[in-house]
Amino acid sequence: MKPPTQGDLTDLTVLGNETRHLSVRGQQTVNSGDRHWLTGEPECALLRLHQIAHVGIMHAKSPYEIVRTQQSGTYLLACFEGEGEVLADGAWKRIRSGNACLLPPFVLNALRCIKGKPWHFAWVRYEESREVMPIVSSLSPVAGPYDPLPLRMAIEGLHAEASGVNGASMLHHWTELIHQYVLRFAQPKQPDDRLWRVWHEVEKNPARNWSLTDLAALACVSEEHLRRMCRKQLGRSPMQHLTFLRMQRARHLLSVTDDKIEVIARSVGFKSVFSFSNIFKKWIGWRPSEQRLR
Repeated sequence: MKPPTQGDLTDLTVLGNETRHLSVRGQQTVNSGDRHWLTGEPECALLRLHQIAHVGIMHAKSPYEIVRTQQSGTYLLACFEGEGEVLADGAWKRIRSGNACLLPPFVLNALRCIKGKPWHFAWVRYEESREVMPIVSSLSPVAGPYDPLPLRMAIEGLHAEASGVNGASMLHHWTELIHQYVLRFAQPKQPDDRLWRVWHEVEKNPARNWSLTDLAALACVSEEHLRRMCRKQLGRSPMQHLTFLRMQRARHLLSVTDDKIEVIARSVGFKSVFSFSNIFKKWIGWRPSEQRLR
């Protein structure tokens, strides 16, 4: 099955008869994007201090599938058993036990089970404003190794407390742990600052015609070594991560400015509006002109 595209931009929730979950909401109402399955779950208002909409543990089996045409916040998925697929960077990525995936906000996101294979994972979904930069940064990985056990235990602890005694102190501690476990993956400490140096320069001048040679020179490593570093730490190649940063900058500018699309395209390194539009659609899920309507 191909990734969802502009032609089928419809929110979808298929849980299946064998899928089970527990979750905690950070808000009293369940919006249309969250659907009915969160209704009745315990609430913890303290999650809202970190702009967390909901957290949970999913024990999914086929035909489990979720499509969100415009997820309004960063989404972390950490797999602790089995495997499944996540739509990220315009392509399906397989997420197995001991790995996590971080999806940015305001793009087309989708999850699905592989037929015949269970998929058990913890999730944390944020609710973020378009005017504020999300927790996803220039050094955030799209996917990579991650120990899901601490996050899973913190979510289970929060669910037990929110469903029972509801002690403010315990709710606070569980909430802080969940947020920090997300940040551990989303904003990892970099003992090696070479990648930070590269993407810091790119963010200052995304319009430049960056080549792999340019990026490797900034890191003071060979092109092949830079590829290995990026794959290991970010889950993308250097040129893929360059595109990711450009698309995130373009999405932000389309949301908060009235600049013409061709002006924004040039500001993130595209001479051709047609090429920019096609790549934007692949990575975000719709055309730049549609971003304005959203």
